Amino acid sequence: MSKKTKLIVLLATALSTLLLTIGLPSVISHPVVAQSNPKLLVSAAASLKEVLEEIKPLYQQSKGNINISYNFGSSGALQQQIEQGAPTDIFISAAKKQVDALEQKGLVVTGTRNIIAKNRLVLVVPKNVVGITSFYNLKDSNVKKIAIGEPRSVPAGEYGQQVLEKLKIWSGIKSKLVFANNVRQVLASVESGNADAGLVYKTDAKISNQVKIVVAADEKYHSAIIYPLVVIKRSKNVDAAKEFSQFLSSDQSKAVLKKYGFILP
Repeated sequence: MSKKTKLIVLLATALSTLLLTIGLPSVISHPVVAQSNPKLLVSAAASLKEVLEEIKPLYQQSKGNINISYNFGSSGALQQQIEQGAPTDIFISAAKKQVDALEQKGLVVTGTRNIIAKNRLVLVVPKNVVGITSFYNLKDSNVKKIAIGEPRSVPAGEYGQQVLEKLKIWSGIKSKLVFANNVRQVLASVESGNADAGLVYKTDAKISNQVKIVVAADEKYHSAIIYPLVVIKRSKNVDAAKEFSQFLSSDQSKAVLKKYGFILP
């Protein structure tokens, strides 16, 4: 072996030793993490706000490394966001129509659809109002404004329109209707007195001490009020989304749903 070759070998050996001496502790002290903490974004009907916020810490007790965020709104608006590419992992609608549309467009993970709850539609008025005892009273001259969800995008509004049309009073009170972007806006309008009456879910009325229920709509007058859940195909954490979806049908989650007045499927 020539002197030049020996020098190269010695230099290479020295460099390798130096790299190991400097780099090895760093590798041991800071191991490579195979996967960061899973993050889930759940887009859900506004009427599920309190339920899902209470369920979140229950789930994280056993899955402390998961980060769950919520996006609440009208089911129709959330559907459009997903269709336009919004980064959503799970979608929970207050009607089947929006989920049907996403399935037809191939945006849903097959086999993940599940109904987690049901609800009732009720007519509410401010707590101190008297004289309104039925839907037919909405035609009375003292009722000036009636809050209702926008039927094209808010399931509660669509259910409400179905009921009012069945009772043959929709056209007679149409000029009084004030349309809201989601069911919680309807509730807020009645609570503030900006509307003399409103159509919301029974669970919405239950969380408010400023409104009272006049009457529940006959279920034969509207489509079934159900909350279907699906995992979105674009999700980067499909397995984590499936796992959280399953938890939403667990006994713990059912107890929370029942607490807030939802009907278990």
